[in-house]
Amino acid sequence: MRSTFLVAATLLTLCSCNNNTSTTNTAATGSTAQKEALTGTYKLVSSTIQVKGDTAQPLPLQNQEMIKIFNGSHFAFFRHDLSQGKGANAIYDSGGGTYTLTGDQYTEHLVYCGGREWENHDFNFTLTRHADSLIQKGVEKLDSLHIEREIVETYVKVQ
Repeated sequence: MRSTFLVAATLLTLCSCNNNTSTTNTAATGSTAQKEALTGTYKLVSSTIQVKGDTAQPLPLQNQEMIKIFNGSHFAFFRHDLSQGKGANAIYDSGGGTYTLTGDQYTEHLVYCGGREWENHDFNFTLTRHADSLIQKGVEKLDSLHIEREIVETYVKVQ
């Protein structure tokens, strides 16, 4: 009888812990269904950056590529040249952190970044998804670096 009570109490405890975690996680970071639909790897196909109405050089530059990866709570991006660090456009850049997604409102909290002064900042965007395409639009603003620019990035999901 005592072992039956312990098993029942253990199951009840596990079930209630699981439910509380899901509720807290969903309230803080968006719906699970939205995040499951977003989960995956995306390749950047076009990007525009506007600073005070002027369009800067779009990314990725020739001979470069960039991907962005999402799971249920984190994102990461990686950009590099295709000539293995040789040539005029040699680059490696990466970053990542946590995100929240509520409807089409997406906020990145950048925790890791090659440009260390970008770390520990939040960036708010609007995400639009169509089939395997993802469009991220918003303003990247860092007062400490005197940066305020609007970005529009278009990604295609990697199969």
